[in-house]
Amino acid sequence: MTTTWQFWAVLSAVFAALTAIFAKVGVGAINADLATLIRTLVILGLIAAIVAATGQWQSPSTIGGRTWTFLVLSGLATGASWLCYFRALKLGDAARVAPLDKLSVVLVAVFAAVFLGERLNLANWAGVMLVAVGAMLLAYRA
Repeated sequence: MTTTWQFWAVLSAVFAALTAIFAKVGVGAINADLATLIRTLVILGLIAAIVAATGQWQSPSTIGGRTWTFLVLSGLATGASWLCYFRALKLGDAARVAPLDKLSVVLVAVFAAVFLGERLNLANWAGVMLVAVGAMLLAYRA
């Protein structure tokens, strides 16, 4: 079971949900940017410990330029996402911020089709549209 992408994706969703709840409480008494920094330092320490403990370290010089470029771009995008997410949590309800943040699911589908040439069938696109509509309905306040 732990060798399937579905297992790890569901586990990711569980931790993402906990992230929203813990972050909403944590950002309540401090600046959103400082909260993001603290979170980032915790993540850095955790991942460094995992890489060291499992012997996955490799020399940075063995990593190709294209890989470096896209990992740096991914890191910049992650940082921007986290900054925006924590600011949104500071200002809004977690139950409405998180669904809008999950519009990333819709954007990933579109970007993957346009830039990576990935193919989704009609049922997949219907699911993408349902995610979009669901996120909007969850974020809407009557």
